[in-house]
Amino acid sequence: MERNGGQLLVESLVALGARKAFGVPGESYLAVLDALHDTQGQLDFVMCRNEGGAGFMAAAYGKLTGNPGICMVTRGPGVTNASIGVHTAMQDSAPMILFVGQVGTDMKGREAFQEIDYRAVYGTMAKWAVEIDRVERVPEILARAWKTATTGRPGPVVVALPEDMLTSMSDVAPLRGPAVVAEPAPSAAAMAEVRNILSQAKRPLILYGGCNWSAEASRQLQAFAEASDIPVVSVFRYIDQFDNHSPTFCGEAGVGMVASVKKLMGDADVILAINNRFGENSTDGYTLLSVPMPQQRLIHVHASDLEIGKVYQPELGIQAGPNQFAAALAAMGPIKGDWAAWRAGGRDAYEAGFDLGDLPSPVDMGKVTAHLSRILPPDVIITNGAGNFTVWPNKFFKFGPEARLLAPQAGAMGYGLPAAVSAKVAFPQKTVVCFAGDGDFQMNCQELATALQAGAQPIILVLNNGIYGTIRAHQERNYPARVSGTTMSANPDFSALARAYGFHAERIETTDGFAAAFERALASKTGALLDLVIAPEAVTPRQTLTQMREAALAAAQNSDRAEKDTL
Repeated sequence: MERNGGQLLVESLVALGARKAFGVPGESYLAVLDALHDTQGQLDFVMCRNEGGAGFMAAAYGKLTGNPGICMVTRGPGVTNASIGVHTAMQDSAPMILFVGQVGTDMKGREAFQEIDYRAVYGTMAKWAVEIDRVERVPEILARAWKTATTGRPGPVVVALPEDMLTSMSDVAPLRGPAVVAEPAPSAAAMAEVRNILSQAKRPLILYGGCNWSAEASRQLQAFAEASDIPVVSVFRYIDQFDNHSPTFCGEAGVGMVASVKKLMGDADVILAINNRFGENSTDGYTLLSVPMPQQRLIHVHASDLEIGKVYQPELGIQAGPNQFAAALAAMGPIKGDWAAWRAGGRDAYEAGFDLGDLPSPVDMGKVTAHLSRILPPDVIITNGAGNFTVWPNKFFKFGPEARLLAPQAGAMGYGLPAAVSAKVAFPQKTVVCFAGDGDFQMNCQELATALQAGAQPIILVLNNGIYGTIRAHQERNYPARVSGTTMSANPDFSALARAYGFHAERIETTDGFAAAFERALASKTGALLDLVIAPEAVTPRQTLTQMREAALAAAQNSDRAEKDTL
């Protein structure tokens, strides 16, 4: 049976297990869109309003499900718009495949209309960038792309599809299914050395992160940590992979790292790092562990040998996936030591971090987040983009074993809404709540139309303070009283905008009004947007903009006096 390249690609994707593809249509891959006409209910095309939103949706889908998030866009402007999704998936270690149309092979190298050299542009942004130039190789390249995206350190793959390749005919058979690649497991000798090193510790610490944890592996890691009484810390924005209610959970090593977590990491004498890459945010700018030889004894476990020793030289490096290693920990059994007070101190500091006074804001997000923690279902999916507002879902919400967080390690504004739509596409029966700043929301607010058309409408909380809060805070600390380029004085009526897209929407002007409004949002069958009025002063939970400014001005005056005294 002969098929064109578009049909061969789509039939192979169905066989691999792809069920959703996010994208914006383009003339460069019409043959693929035509093939998708016949796979509705098997492989559905979720039509987005901007390729950046589509890229975020695919990256979030991969992070949430463990299968590659599929994104399809056209060449040139389409793929450059979608590149933010590729970058996000790479930093998140999330599986994703971006398919992009390309000029015909007879036009290559002439700077034809919208032509891009994808290998050159995305070679360092993705795990692999490839262009298919023979229709017969579609199954081969696709099988490799799927395997590359999902194994080792998961990540994004970019596959360019020349137009003539998609319309060419071939009798090559489509793929029958994905290759089963066993997750690497630790050796008995490696586990014996893990026990040996941990047994000698006085202040051990478990640091974990990354995608592709199974629910069973999370339970096994928790059981080991609790039986051994070892404190556990998450890397940036992976707090959901471990039960935050466990007495061993002590917080997140990420942006805005609290003093107690810095102390745990700095004072630990043994760190068991599982499935994490050592990024800037999880090491406080590479200061908590010295590069390349940490003072702490380091055991680094990762499925990719390329991550072991990339920044820090471990005493013991183990190439193993998180699920196989967690199973090996369970089989090994607990390790006892005289560190109960060490673990308890870390947990007490974590719990104390939830104590918060009244905030100087019409809507007090401390009280709002506490209310949400009490009433949201155990399997809630929470999403957010980037900005100071993310402190609320990331630092003031405890994730149980069924709850999930979709948040970008890349710090990409505009991720939260597309991620929430993607989550509702994947799990329409679950409650999905997106936290978005007013600036963050406007990066991809047009994807409300995607949500409406797909019937995937989450609950969106817009924290509306009229400023780019993170940058304003940095301004006041570094250039006090010199505000420049961070005030949004012309925001739209977010409630009216959401209603135009078919959402239930309300503007909430007091803390007391939130609980009832959120009940109405939960009851809405069309999703909901709540526009929360937040004072700019309440940009952080424990320091106002005025306090930042005054502290910076005082420090500058003291510095000037000291300089004059030396003269």
